[in-house]
Amino acid sequence: QVQLVESGGGLVQPGGSLRLSCAVPRSILSITALSWYRQAPGNQRDMVATITSTGSTNYADSVKGRFAISRDNAKNTVYLQMNSLKPEDTAVYYCHAFSTGSAARHYWGQGTQVTVSS
Repeated sequence: QVQLVESGGGLVQPGGSLRLSCAVPRSILSITALSWYRQAPGNQRDMVATITSTGSTNYADSVKGRFAISRDNAKNTVYLQMNSLKPEDTAVYYCHAFSTGSAARHYWGQGTQVTVSS
């Protein structure tokens, strides 16, 4: 099972910043979009930010103006820069890749914990 690998989570104070990274295996071809999702205890997994193969981005309303998604094609890595963090941003953050090669496929990482607390 091909899996993405996230890193960069941790504990940060309100108002602080973190940058998450996600290594995307080169074996995953024809990636249409890379996304970050998050899931807090008792909640569903929600999309936070998406970047398409053309570079278009989309954000959840709750993070617009604070988070930025980017990708480094040379390193096959997608990032999530998170600024002005709030306690409600606390969640497990997951990296996701959507591939539309011979068949549409979804790939996930194992998740990284982000805790915003004083």
